[in-house]
Amino acid sequence: MSQPLYQQWSEQLGYLSWPLFICAFITLLITLERLALVLFELPKRDKWLAQLRAQARSATAEEQQQLMTNISKGRSMLAQGTALLLSHSDQPRAMREEIVSLWLVRQKGRLLSGLKILQIIGVVTPLLGLLGTVLGLIEMFGELGVSDGPVTPAQLASGLGLAMNTTAAGLIIAVPAITLAHLFTLWAERRCEKLAHALNLLNLWLDGFDGALSIGRDTTAQICSKAATCEQAQCCSSRSASGQTLAGQA
Repeated sequence: MSQPLYQQWSEQLGYLSWPLFICAFITLLITLERLALVLFELPKRDKWLAQLRAQARSATAEEQQQLMTNISKGRSMLAQGTALLLSHSDQPRAMREEIVSLWLVRQKGRLLSGLKILQIIGVVTPLLGLLGTVLGLIEMFGELGVSDGPVTPAQLASGLGLAMNTTAAGLIIAVPAITLAHLFTLWAERRCEKLAHALNLLNLWLDGFDGALSIGRDTTAQICSKAATCEQAQCCSSRSASGQTLAGQA
């Protein structure tokens, strides 16, 4: 009969089987939880922001109330931050910025939660593998010391197997843990930057700034077109002013 899986691991990894198994289990749990958060926070969930950008004009009291009603059931971080911003729309802009800043600090802590544990696991598990290597060599030399006959491969297999298996297990856990910790950290920082940018634009939008939500989204052609339009307007106004001056002189 085949042995149970945990018994095979125990024989291959020795005393370090349970510490390594616990590290692998924690790494798997944190990875699944972070992946679920990433999928939940996909930008496509916040379609209402694209609709606001399309209108490109400042908010009225009715539009603010309608927006708050639309996002009241939203569970994404951006929807929660916008609801917080709208609930304090009667406050000065500087006060709203402070409120949003404190809220963003809390959300950043939420996005980074658990990643320090992944980094610690990525540091500890190779050391556990190295400890297993030392214990395996000690076991191998102990068996060689009590043997009176010639050295056989069977005497070396047990100790060397423990040494190699624990080292491999530690690296197999450490590499994904460190890699995922850095990737999730980069995503969390990028997400916080996007949240801060969107909420700052919404703050300007609440303050009556037309086209605030389209800042940073104009293409080069649109910028050049707007610049040309502004130059034509300035040219026409200067011509009109000069014409009025000549008419007054005549």
